[in-house]
Amino acid sequence: MWQRILALVVKEFLTLFKDKQSRFVTIVPPLIQLVVFGYAASFDLNHVPYAVYDRDQGQAGRALMATFSGSPNFQLRHIVQRQDEIADLLDNREVLLVLQLEPRFSEKLAAGEPAQVQVLVDGRNSNTAQIAVNYAGTVIGSFNEQWIAQHGLDAPPAHLVSRAWFNPNLESRWFFIPGLVGLLTLVVTMVVTSLSVAREREQGTFDQLLVTPLRPFEILIGKATPGFVVGLAEGSLVILLAQVWFGVPLVGELSVLYLGLVLFLLAAIGIGLAISSLAVTLQQALLGGFLFLVPAVILSGFATPIANMPWAVQMITLLDPLRYFLIVLRGVFLEGTPLSILVHQLWPLALIAGCTLSAAAWLFRHRLY
Repeated sequence: MWQRILALVVKEFLTLFKDKQSRFVTIVPPLIQLVVFGYAASFDLNHVPYAVYDRDQGQAGRALMATFSGSPNFQLRHIVQRQDEIADLLDNREVLLVLQLEPRFSEKLAAGEPAQVQVLVDGRNSNTAQIAVNYAGTVIGSFNEQWIAQHGLDAPPAHLVSRAWFNPNLESRWFFIPGLVGLLTLVVTMVVTSLSVAREREQGTFDQLLVTPLRPFEILIGKATPGFVVGLAEGSLVILLAQVWFGVPLVGELSVLYLGLVLFLLAAIGIGLAISSLAVTLQQALLGGFLFLVPAVILSGFATPIANMPWAVQMITLLDPLRYFLIVLRGVFLEGTPLSILVHQLWPLALIAGCTLSAAAWLFRHRLY
């Protein structure tokens, strides 16, 4: 019995590794995913870009700002001169938070009275916002200890008052649910398109398809259409459930959202068809789709900020269509971002869609002959 089992095990290993492509997809993907997870997946917030609006201009205020400047977690990007500058800084993601000191900050501290420090934080990513607020609280706590020790006080002199924009209650579902529109749409589209040609080859019906009057370009369109329709339906369903079931607000225009969805679907279909054209079996198509999906999700900024990744990894994310679509989704859902601003995310999507579809068409014709 054990000899038969051993022979079967040897046979399975030989079947798995005798094909060059099977060896590649078995060995290389885990190594790639290890590198991606090791460098890109991090919840640490190492560099918090911030701005300061010091309405006090006193000694105590300057001392508190020096404490922030001395912290390795904060990077001063802007000195605010007017109240109306704050909105543009947060809207354009130039800073993650803005520190605002009240006009009598130094005077109150000198008199032994508590003074307020306001932190205005970009709450679009609730996890990042909460970490930044905690860091700010730690720095202010350090300032309190130093001030108490220097002036012999019994109570902390500075109190932190924070307010989150775009996500007032810092609900994590407001950040993740819009991202699921892109994630689920990508998964469904990749599954439908990456298996289409490989399934035909494995079942032996692909040769029958080639003897029909259909030209290769027409076959390519026929293979792409189901993935586009299914992906569009899946994306629409998740958008509806996000609003009706989960209560995530959609403050932007649907037309902008669907323009991004269409471009994203075209990019995903091109990648899926390219994988399907290269794969000989369904197993290879599934592994090829998995090889793309896992890094695409990690590098997209779905769960971890792209800004925390090493520079080389950030350059790789520029090739990920999900990266751009997530910005469109969260911008339309939470901020009501207009087309004029999101065009900087839409044209890379269109470029990726054009390149992937062209590559898929070339591979499709190349594999036919």
